[in-house]
Amino acid sequence: MDSTPALPQLLSGRTGIVFGVANKRSLAWACTKSLASAGMRLALTYANERMERTVRELASDLPGAVVLPCDVTKSEEVEAVFSSLRKEFGFLDCVVHAIAYAKREELEGDFYHTSKAGYMIAHEVSAYSLTEIARCALPLMEGRQGSIITLSYIGGERVVKNYNVMGIAKAALEASVRYLAHDLGPRGIRVNAISAGPVRTLSASGVSGFTQVLDQIASTAPLRRNITSEEVGDTCLFLASDLSRGITGSTIYVDAGYNIMGV
Repeated sequence: MDSTPALPQLLSGRTGIVFGVANKRSLAWACTKSLASAGMRLALTYANERMERTVRELASDLPGAVVLPCDVTKSEEVEAVFSSLRKEFGFLDCVVHAIAYAKREELEGDFYHTSKAGYMIAHEVSAYSLTEIARCALPLMEGRQGSIITLSYIGGERVVKNYNVMGIAKAALEASVRYLAHDLGPRGIRVNAISAGPVRTLSASGVSGFTQVLDQIASTAPLRRNITSEEVGDTCLFLASDLSRGITGSTIYVDAGYNIMGV
């Protein structure tokens, strides 16, 4: 169930960057593996010195990989990333935005207790960063029929207990996808989101009651199971490839069908 099938070199000769790799269990890393397996040359970013070693170790298995620092709350670092990519790659075909953050204390209890500071940082990192990254990527991607992909969650459209401010940020993220798709489509760039079912990742562990959410989905979803990170990665590959050339502004669900259920 967890193994990724052998894939043709759909992305040979193409370049991409993945924001948000935290460790080998992260959805960002699953996307990275799928893209690399299809022949894409990749750059990875790390948010701070604490994350650098892990990201560099993971990137060591990727042919021709580039590793760059990027704290998305600092515009100068975002701009520097794309300046480096211009020198390293010359052009860019794919951006994977897999960044989300909220203070742990905001991910439990009642949403109305959300602090202003907690609200703002969740939106800056989890939603606004997509817009800034897209703006900086545009000169390298324009006219290449490229793809920008972000990761969302059903908590952006339905209430998920304890998801709180992250749900509001994901709603803003999905709206951003639609507006960016409208703006960038004439420039030859598609923008889509993957709404992934819950997977045991570092970020998910910060949500109170996460194990109960996994159990509920496994018993309710049409496929009667939780998804794997590899399934998210392969959907990212699809959205990065010409196989999805007619899709933009969409949210693609990879959640074992849970999103269709009424109760």
